[in-house]
Amino acid sequence: MEEAGDVVFRLNQLGQILFASKRAVALINSQAPLAGDTLARLLSLDDQAPLNALLAEVGASTTSRLLEARIKTPDAEIWHELRISCYANQHGLSELLVVGRDMTVQHATEERLRHMATHDALTELPNRLLLSDRMRMVIANARRSGQGFSVATIGLDGFKKVNDGLGHPIGDAVLRTAAARLRKTLRDSDTLARVGGDEFVAVLPGTATEAQIKLVTGRLIATLQSPFEIENHVIYVGASVGVAVYPQHAEDEVRLVALADAAMSRAKETGKARCVVYSQSQSGPPEHDISLEAAMFQAVREGEFLLYYQPIVDARTREIQGFETLMRWKHPTLGMVPPARFIPIAETNGLINLLGAWALKAACVQLKQFEEVAKRSLYISVNISPRQFRNDKFLDVLDDAIAFSGLLGEQLVLEITEGTLMIDPVHAESILSKMAERNARIAIDDFGTGYSSLAYLKRFPISVLKIDRTFIRDLPGSQKDGAICNAVLDLAKHLDLSVVAEGVETEGQLEYLEQRGCQYIQGYLTGKPMAANVAMAALKESIHVKVVPAELRQVLQ
Repeated sequence: MEEAGDVVFRLNQLGQILFASKRAVALINSQAPLAGDTLARLLSLDDQAPLNALLAEVGASTTSRLLEARIKTPDAEIWHELRISCYANQHGLSELLVVGRDMTVQHATEERLRHMATHDALTELPNRLLLSDRMRMVIANARRSGQGFSVATIGLDGFKKVNDGLGHPIGDAVLRTAAARLRKTLRDSDTLARVGGDEFVAVLPGTATEAQIKLVTGRLIATLQSPFEIENHVIYVGASVGVAVYPQHAEDEVRLVALADAAMSRAKETGKARCVVYSQSQSGPPEHDISLEAAMFQAVREGEFLLYYQPIVDARTREIQGFETLMRWKHPTLGMVPPARFIPIAETNGLINLLGAWALKAACVQLKQFEEVAKRSLYISVNISPRQFRNDKFLDVLDDAIAFSGLLGEQLVLEITEGTLMIDPVHAESILSKMAERNARIAIDDFGTGYSSLAYLKRFPISVLKIDRTFIRDLPGSQKDGAICNAVLDLAKHLDLSVVAEGVETEGQLEYLEQRGCQYIQGYLTGKPMAANVAMAALKESIHVKVVPAELRQVLQ
């Protein structure tokens, strides 16, 4: 025991030291003999009570026990694994033997692993896991005290340009500097976490009023507006901030962060470098995005996604000329899930590329079946999402759909929103030109509701404009909507573009548009989106809007 590499103590039943090895004496750096002192007094204050309880237990049961405790030294408290055993000495009296193994390296490793699991590797800030834990503590405190708090999501403005233009090492340096600035701006009681990419989340206890939020977020925005000087580069990024308040907006950590993120997105959309506090008027994220996303992958495997077809009718002859393809999801328990719920999720997780490729091919094949029934040429219109349009494989998907179906290129209309074209006009022009080379026609969907630029009608190979239903709804009574529709129709006429009016529901709307030269209409007047078999029934009857058999019209609507 005297020469053991581990620390060794012999104790009596009261926990007093009878013997201490050389290693123990050297560790504690004691000038006086340790005999007569209690072992508990040599340990960290937090470990003294557990040790005394364990000594009593071992002495009563004569069994060995283990305890991790910190032995105090002049410079630090060092973790040791203490093995406590009871034995009888040469006089038959019970004594306790304590052997301590140094756990410094193991504890340092465990601490490093814990830190890695709960902190962002780049900025050393808490990650999502630790953020969630901290938020639960803040929520518990807020419930006890009755005081609210706020959660702020901070997104850097223009960070993607830094990564793309200067490279990821410079981008990483910007993130580290931004994290340090934000941390310095906040209080010690606040939590700042990096949740991915260029987004940070700050939890601000006791900050719940409008004035408090304005003060704190103003400082956060200001600290990131100063230039970043990194490796001879002077970089400006700035930040947009979204805020959600407990308990006004939500009472759980997941929902609070989601609403703050929605508010931050709103801040970016409305000018950047500003703060937006969430309000009920903002369209927040769906309540069940996570479970719905998981169900979507299952739905793909189970074939739950369907295609519906809405007729596009010649406004003059009242004859069906083609169909717009619309995706539907028939969930086994939720029923028909609205596209507004699942399409944004598919855009985010990339599933839209798979669904879009399937929809394009299936629609082209379905059109050939429609033509066999109608005994004449028709066209099919398919919506292309922004993520699909930017996908490097999109043209391959288009070629595959045309080749597989045997469709002529001009029978395919690809609908793209104005916003999609505005994201990267140079890329858009290149892709649209290649689509036109395949004779596919390009339609601008919801024309006039997005970031319209008349110059793009000249620059891009556009064939069709679709007037959004918001300009059709109040016709023929609305003078303003009438002026907009007339302007679009006149513009399309001079540019030799076709026009489809969406959302036509009354004969009055149809007659108004027909008189002003609108070629095609689409809406509930000619039928809601319908399953393929119903669409084929409509074609078999050579349907005209004014002479639809009553029973069939009921099916269509």
